[in-house]
Amino acid sequence: MSSIRELDAARITDAVEALCIKANTTLPTDVKAALDAAEAAEPWPLAKQTLGLLQQNLCVAAQKELPICQDTGMACVFVELGQDVHIHGDLTDAVNEGVRRGYEKAYLRKSITADPLQRVNTGDNTPAFLTVHLVPGDGCRITVAPKGAGSENMSRMAMLKPADGVQGVIDFVLDTVKQAGANPCPPIVLGIGIGGSFDHCAALAKKALLRPLDAPNADPYYAALEKQLLDAINATGFGPQGFGGATTCLGVAIEQHPTHVACLPVAVNISCHVTRRAVCRL
Repeated sequence: MSSIRELDAARITDAVEALCIKANTTLPTDVKAALDAAEAAEPWPLAKQTLGLLQQNLCVAAQKELPICQDTGMACVFVELGQDVHIHGDLTDAVNEGVRRGYEKAYLRKSITADPLQRVNTGDNTPAFLTVHLVPGDGCRITVAPKGAGSENMSRMAMLKPADGVQGVIDFVLDTVKQAGANPCPPIVLGIGIGGSFDHCAALAKKALLRPLDAPNADPYYAALEKQLLDAINATGFGPQGFGGATTCLGVAIEQHPTHVACLPVAVNISCHVTRRAVCRL
């Protein structure tokens, strides 16, 4: 039998605090590499210049430890917790305290309201949006992925009919991108969920944004669909910040799941050119 590993909740708080700061000030290497490649290949002068300005902003943020974007987002926190781990303390409280400390320490913008209709700011960017998955083993992997409203507001979901098929999925994704236009600060990154139930599909789309841009879907069928969608989106010509050009999207990631025989749920979670995430293992 596996022995139980003890993990103090205070370590989770410390980790989340550091991850909130890192995610908001330093872009993941795969996203930075995609921006580099896009700038090098962009044929439209204004688009190339715009991508250069985005790169300059990234460099200043990293050097001065300032936020990459003024919208430091909802603190979306994903915990993959080994089933052989016992946490001393409350996991939710530990994560929220980490968010509170990180956003205060780095002077990150607080954007969370205590109620969706009464709109009173909580003042410390809590509560976090926490997702926990139990996994085999005795590890604890934490990902903090700040999500700004500019791109989140452009996201959509549809309960398609099975008869709509793959073309229906493609049409819905492209229509979502066209409706979004320049609002989500392109070049964008798309997380797409296909299958599951209504709520599970949306979670798949969010999960897809955590996958590195240089890691295609493990299933060749869906990897080909990712590439097809990426090419089609870039052919729209919206370009960086909507100024035109060949770089509207940096990457497309699909997460698929079994579904009911009468269902074809599709969710599109749009992310901006600063698709932020930071990861650690405890």
